Amino acid sequence: MHTKLILSAAVASIIGFTSIPASANSVWLEQFGVLNEAGGSQTGINNDIGVYQNGRRNAAIGTQNGRHNTIAIGQNGRRNTAQAHQNGRHNQAGVGQFGNNHNAVVIQDGNGNVAAGVQVGNGCDGNVSQTGSGNVAAFVQTCY
Repeated sequence: MHTKLILSAAVASIIGFTSIPASANSVWLEQFGVLNEAGGSQTGINNDIGVYQNGRRNAAIGTQNGRHNTIAIGQNGRRNTAQAHQNGRHNQAGVGQFGNNHNAVVIQDGNGNVAAGVQVGNGCDGNVSQTGSGNVAAFVQTCY
């Protein structure tokens, strides 16, 4: 529970850095139960993506391209998997996976960067890959 609170606060901070004017990108999804999955892709301007999946086979993806970016993926229970991608400008990304087979991959490319992940309770994996600019990454895992 404490770990979930920390991740929620971290993701809320990341999302708080981005204001969303009417013309900006943005996507927010919540999925509960059975076969979940999501997807995504954005190009240019303020970007954002938020996915929360609770239960069963989960998935999610992400991807963005240029400007202020941000991705937050939370998955609670069952097969999990995530991914993020991003490309240029202020970046950030956050993945929280609680329970079951996990995975995750965050790839960023240039500018602000930052990536954070928490994986608790079973398979885990992780994997972050950043390239130019600010970088910073933190991944916490308790796999069992």
